[in-house]
Amino acid sequence: MNRKFKHIFCYVIFGILFSFCSNSKIRNGINDNIINMQQLDSNIAILGGGCFWCVEAQLQQLDGVDTMISGYSGGTKVNPTYQEVCTGNTGHAEVCKIIFDENKISYKDLLYAFFTAHDPTTFNRQGDDIGTQYRSVIFYINDAQKQIANEVISDLTSRKIFDNPIVTEVKPLSVFYPAENYHQNYYNLNSGENYCRFVISPKLNKFRKEYISKLKQK
Repeated sequence: MNRKFKHIFCYVIFGILFSFCSNSKIRNGINDNIINMQQLDSNIAILGGGCFWCVEAQLQQLDGVDTMISGYSGGTKVNPTYQEVCTGNTGHAEVCKIIFDENKISYKDLLYAFFTAHDPTTFNRQGDDIGTQYRSVIFYINDAQKQIANEVISDLTSRKIFDNPIVTEVKPLSVFYPAENYHQNYYNLNSGENYCRFVISPKLNKFRKEYISKLKQK
């Protein structure tokens, strides 16, 4: 084998090995992410109720809610972008990962607030936001959260809190992808924008009145 063909052969082998290693890292990254999600502590909730800007703005007001991270969950697309999720073809929903202090607020109370923060009776829709990415969904991380979620839905249904049936999905969490940085803490950083003024602000004002005794003290 002459020198020229040796070089070509080496480049081909290197390319194959590099591709294999890269794909292996990607696959392992996905698997690690899923495993980590399944091993989360019980003080984490993953909730989707339409636009994550709206859910974030309201639930972060509650005393005991320490951290809010907007993101995507429930679909098959690896590392989705906002533009991809907006097509409705990734299977992902816009969700918020909520880290809370169980000494200040329980998972059950957080779910009741969640059902106040959006309309759980509209299928794949919140107002003018339409698509599977805006579905109402609770991603539970253990059996205890699953049971609590079903109990809350049963209670709200039996008390006829809503005129129409609750369509909120209750599903096990498989993976969570944080959204792009500009989506985080969106309302507080962009409160002057039209969507914030005309869509989020009215919801937020109503939510604050409903939970005035459970809000963070400024």
